[in-house]
Amino acid sequence: MEQRICKECGHKLLGRKDQKFCSDYCRNSFNNKLNEDANASVRKINAILRKNRRILEKLNPNGKTTLDSLRLADEGFNFHYFTNIFSTKTGKHYRFCYDYGYYEIENNKYVIVKKEDYVR
Repeated sequence: MEQRICKECGHKLLGRKDQKFCSDYCRNSFNNKLNEDANASVRKINAILRKNRRILEKLNPNGKTTLDSLRLADEGFNFHYFTNIFSTKTGKHYRFCYDYGYYEIENNKYVIVKKEDYVR
């Protein structure tokens, strides 16, 4: 009979024939190592998105405001990262960082809005 061993620690496996790990700890450890690179890049992107959202929230206390792009840049806003784009019937394209959105108007100015329940 074939000897089965844990993919993480190498201990002998007892029990189910399709068992790959000796414990939840070994299974979690194995999968964490496997996904380490992907998780690091996702964490980095999420950190940028959360920072963008915090900046939009800070600069928009009343639900809608207009700001110069330099003010956003001074705060550290990264215009390359957003979670989704919402297009209105009038042709405006809002870029959202979770629940805060913005769109560019003339002369490097941006309108910042907080997403309402009716915006999907």
